[in-house]
Amino acid sequence: MNFNERENVKMKKESNNLALLPILVFLVLYIGCGIYYEYVHPIEGGMGFYVMSVVVAFMISLIVAFLQNRSLSFDEKIHACAIGIGDDNITIMLFIFLMAGAFSGIAGAAGGVKSTANLLLNIIPGQFVIPGMFVIAAFMSMAMGTSVGTITVLVPIAAEASKNGNIPLAICTASVVGGAMFGDNLSFISDTTIAATKTQGVEMKDKFRTNFRISLPASVITLIFFTVYSFSLNGTSMGSYDYNIIQAVPYFIVLILALMGINVFIVLGTGIVLFAAAGVITDSLEFNSAFTAMGNGTSGMFETMIVTILVASIASLIRENGGFEAVLKFVKNNFKTRKGGMIGIAVITMLMDMATANNTVAIVMTGPIAKQISTEYKIEPAKTASILDICSCVMQGIIPYGAQLLIAAGLSGVSALEIIPFLFYPYLLFICLMVSVIFDKSYLK
Repeated sequence: MNFNERENVKMKKESNNLALLPILVFLVLYIGCGIYYEYVHPIEGGMGFYVMSVVVAFMISLIVAFLQNRSLSFDEKIHACAIGIGDDNITIMLFIFLMAGAFSGIAGAAGGVKSTANLLLNIIPGQFVIPGMFVIAAFMSMAMGTSVGTITVLVPIAAEASKNGNIPLAICTASVVGGAMFGDNLSFISDTTIAATKTQGVEMKDKFRTNFRISLPASVITLIFFTVYSFSLNGTSMGSYDYNIIQAVPYFIVLILALMGINVFIVLGTGIVLFAAAGVITDSLEFNSAFTAMGNGTSGMFETMIVTILVASIASLIRENGGFEAVLKFVKNNFKTRKGGMIGIAVITMLMDMATANNTVAIVMTGPIAKQISTEYKIEPAKTASILDICSCVMQGIIPYGAQLLIAAGLSGVSALEIIPFLFYPYLLFICLMVSVIFDKSYLK
């Protein structure tokens, strides 16, 4: 029976642990090089865990996947990869990545990022610096769709506020990192949200509603902690920051449209047009520079898109070789109930993020397996997408070798280990997720 015939009759694959070898190869390459260049032979001014290109690591893993399963010809393996890459959700994901990149590029070039941040900073009373920075970071990350970009913009401001108000720098930095992860987890244009929803075939608005019910209590408790701490201080002056309301308004419009559940392509397209107009009106952009900014933004998404294509190919071969059945068997042996299936997805996602130090990659790798587990255990797609996004963001926000904490530590001058104890939001978010799993009463029929 050839590959097409097997697809037509949907033959059930046999569990094969060896089919997971490509993932192991990737982890050994990526983690091994990261540990070596971060701790054994550090590179001055560089991040050890980013020496080995994630694209190269996945390319080698794909080669390993191709060398397995001699019962399939090379052409049949290519066909399996083509099916994975050509999946509707993967195609939509790639297009959204392009649109999100263009939006991010033109928003930054038009001055929208800086103006929005400065507008919010001027509103915060000195007594609420720490919770205020959390709120601003949360809003900025939701609007920008990137935690790293938010941290890059706001940590220097948090450092200045810390200095002016004699506030511990570690807690100011942690408030920015926590807020950035809040927005990254919920943003409609975040690559983690895109990956989580599209791998599970669920609408973003449905995932947002499910996710928000879990994130809201975590964020409220975090704000209470930060507010109580702020009141123990004497208060500080945030200073005055320049902003242009015309450059800031498009972010608010985009956020409102996204929350209304408007199609993501329409939301992003509207945002691009509005920022282009705002840039021209305020003389921060010209006709030619607008297109250049959009091009730079889309270029920044190329690696993510290539990784998505490579992972889709590897996942298809792993599935064909029985790797997904092996993972499903492991989950069944260790997690017997539907709630156990949710915990299994959470564990796999967090372990993958620990290994890759990239929450988007972790979701793209775990997504197909999570979808199979959710089908087997009758878990709602929106719930599965939320678990994927939440767990990847929780782990990404607390690992000291992730881009978020490395950049935050570099800009603030405090070590990642000093920041970690004050990352209340990621810890509370995970607790709220586990509570939602334990008391979950929904059931997919």
